[in-house]
Amino acid sequence: MSQAQVGLIGLAVMGENLALNIEEEGFPIAVFNRTVSKVDQFLADNPGKELVGTHSIEEFVQAIERPRRIIVMVKAGQPVDDQMARLKPLLDPGDMVIDAGNSWFLDTERRAKEYADAGLQFVGMGVSGGEEGARHGPSIMPGGPREAWEALKPILTKIAAQVDDGPCVAHMGPGGAGHYVKMVHNGIEYADMQFIAEAYDILARIGGLSAAELHEVFTEWNNGELQSFLIEITSEIFARQDPDTGKPLVDLILDTAGQKGTGKWTSQNAFDLGAAIPSINAAVEARILSSFKAERVAASRVLPGPDPARSGADRNKLVGQVRDALYAAKICSYAQGMALLRTASEEYKYDLDLAEIARIWKGGCIIRAQLLDKISRAYRRNPALANLMVDEEFRTDIADRQGAWRDVVALAVRFGVPVLGFASALGYYDMYRTGRLPANLIQAQRDYFGAHTYQRTDKEGTFHTEWAQ
Repeated sequence: MSQAQVGLIGLAVMGENLALNIEEEGFPIAVFNRTVSKVDQFLADNPGKELVGTHSIEEFVQAIERPRRIIVMVKAGQPVDDQMARLKPLLDPGDMVIDAGNSWFLDTERRAKEYADAGLQFVGMGVSGGEEGARHGPSIMPGGPREAWEALKPILTKIAAQVDDGPCVAHMGPGGAGHYVKMVHNGIEYADMQFIAEAYDILARIGGLSAAELHEVFTEWNNGELQSFLIEITSEIFARQDPDTGKPLVDLILDTAGQKGTGKWTSQNAFDLGAAIPSINAAVEARILSSFKAERVAASRVLPGPDPARSGADRNKLVGQVRDALYAAKICSYAQGMALLRTASEEYKYDLDLAEIARIWKGGCIIRAQLLDKISRAYRRNPALANLMVDEEFRTDIADRQGAWRDVVALAVRFGVPVLGFASALGYYDMYRTGRLPANLIQAQRDYFGAHTYQRTDKEGTFHTEWAQ
């Protein structure tokens, strides 16, 4: 075999699957892993493929045709910096390194500058879809120099998920734009998962639905407007029985949700930018609260509250109401995420195309959903759309469902089922549609104790009052 057209470092599950995807699409690939035995095992597991196994970073670099295109799939943070430092002295001007992990976008900005100063190209590339997506077609969000995108485009358009209007990949923008978009994708994913978990909790605890009945409900939902990857896998989860006990497996899973940090990063950055994403924040907080298992169990014995099983709710009616609430809440979480992207685009000069971002999320990624077609259309109609909720199509969607949404939140509150996600989305909607908020009182309080001044509705200028008289 002649030299490989691409190189990949990091043969964990995602790296292995992405390497096989690239090779299958006609691009011979060199691979390297710090634990070199994994390289030999990977080749042994995949005989007959155009894979070049290497046992040192030097051998790896020499196995790739110039200008080199090297994908790095290692854990975010220091491991990426360590790998960049090892590679840098071995590369030639014009070579390109692509960080395909979940890196913090400002780390990507820093690395890109360091590489550019050395005459090298650095691409921060978001990849979504898990191991299945990496193997058969993920959603790909590359940032960095446009010339780097042009060099990668023949490969990325082949390995990405394919939907009705093209491959699920596009150039996001300069610097850390690709990793920024992936971070917000994950934030929306957090909110979506929280909404689905709350829908499950309401239907199970208030409606009394069994796992088998929930399987039927979510299967039906996945054939309608809620169609999405997350609804689909939720349906399958409810159908799985534990082979040891014969019980629904979901009922035996400890109720503590983990997180790797991208949702938290989304919240932290939104605070820095002054963007409101309460449902994403609520989803992060809900995972944190879930981790206090021992405290929650102890509190459940002493803190009183209503019994959800005594609601007397009409189950069939409740299923329809929860479906509508879930759809309306999802619109709000996408609205929050897209508004954050819009704010970041202006702040960081990324020039993000929100319609194209929604389009490439239609396939391959974790938040792929029928809803994204409508979101893409909304931003094509009006690229300067201030908020997704004011688009005519989505405005109508929410108006048609907000009665059920409010009923579901009220019912959950009345019977003590926590709905941090649903309630935050509804609060966001109500605050955004309110022409005059009580923030005038907050500003008066700030002026009272800190002389922070205020503006008036009837006069120009800035004012201060000596309130204690």
